[in-house]
Amino acid sequence: MSDERTYIVTYDIADSRRWRRVFKTMNGFGEWLQLSVFQCRLSKRRRAELEARLRDLIKVGQDHVLVIDIGPADKTDIAVTSIGKTYAAIERQAIVI
Repeated sequence: MSDERTYIVTYDIADSRRWRRVFKTMNGFGEWLQLSVFQCRLSKRRRAELEARLRDLIKVGQDHVLVIDIGPADKTDIAVTSIGKTYAAIERQAIVI
């Protein structure tokens, strides 16, 4: 049983330079779904690391980040309805480096 949980992270960043930094950071933690929206599968430690990095990047009072806890990653069936462009479900797979 995994201690990972599934999160949806969405953000509204006022400055384009900060937005790019947040986007690059998010790419290291989750899968990009669409503009300013990521799906992440994180342990408690990785979630804390993500939140710490985001706090360092954003400007309080100008920017806004939402971290939505969907539930345990191994028990959550995410149902997505896509209107417009085709949506491809994110599959969990090992990457050997």
